[in-house]
Amino acid sequence: MNPARTDLTPTQWRQVGLITLVAAGIFLTFRWLPTGTNLSHMDFRVTAKNPIDFCDPLNPQFIPVVAVASPVTMTLVTDAPPAAGRDVHATLTLRTASGKPIAPEDLLVSNTKLLHLLIIDPSLEDYQHVHPEPAKTPGDWTFTFTPRRGGEYRVFADFTPAATARSLYANAELSVLGKGEAGPSVSFLTKSWTAEQAGFDFALTPAVLPVRAGQTADLKFSITNEKGGAVPMQLVMGAFAHLVAFDAARSGFAHIHPMELDVTQPPDAVHPVLNFKITIPRAGTYVIWAQVNLAGHETFVPFWFDVAP
Repeated sequence: MNPARTDLTPTQWRQVGLITLVAAGIFLTFRWLPTGTNLSHMDFRVTAKNPIDFCDPLNPQFIPVVAVASPVTMTLVTDAPPAAGRDVHATLTLRTASGKPIAPEDLLVSNTKLLHLLIIDPSLEDYQHVHPEPAKTPGDWTFTFTPRRGGEYRVFADFTPAATARSLYANAELSVLGKGEAGPSVSFLTKSWTAEQAGFDFALTPAVLPVRAGQTADLKFSITNEKGGAVPMQLVMGAFAHLVAFDAARSGFAHIHPMELDVTQPPDAVHPVLNFKITIPRAGTYVIWAQVNLAGHETFVPFWFDVAP
């Protein structure tokens, strides 16, 4: 039996060459196509000793945003002195460490939005999640929110640069006039994994107690209609619920999403349950705010708890 011949005829060689040229042309064309952003990976490089540490999205970590170095600067300007109970119209400016503006084309959509703001007051009783809109000046973003208390609000920005495709964070302070608390409120001293609000009972149940620092905690989030009917859960930012954890010092946060990724399969209509994972690195007292959409109305529910060493 003769071995198979591997020699190609001149015609076959020409066909191979033509296919190679076409493939190379396609590759170079896509390589040269504009991505929409003028920023590169180097614009988001962190050279400090304490850079932001990225984590496994399926096992979110608590990000100490205030203490770590970010390659992005964030400033806030308001049209009038902010005061509790009044709308605050603010302009947020995002720039790279070298001063380049970060505009809409420089960001990727994450959780259905380009830019997320997590706003929290000193008592941790007033948490708001806001999505700024791009302004006329590149790098400027505008938003409005109504603070419920006075004090030094902390504003965390959560976004994903197109150049890196990895989440980044920044923070800024906003002084609000009015009555407020300098630190965590009385609720912070009353720990509870359950809450009642707007005719619904909410529960956040850890698989193991106590929750311990450095260990992954499995959490079940459930809602019950006090009247025994259905729970009208709808999507909010591409999921059926979001959880955000803060520590007492507001040094950072953890933004976690349900393990149930297929939103075409909603949770049980009467007894909805969603599963979450989180790892908190340090012991202390924390609050987790749950954000859900019930019949078109966004509801925020806090759970206060301790993390053991």
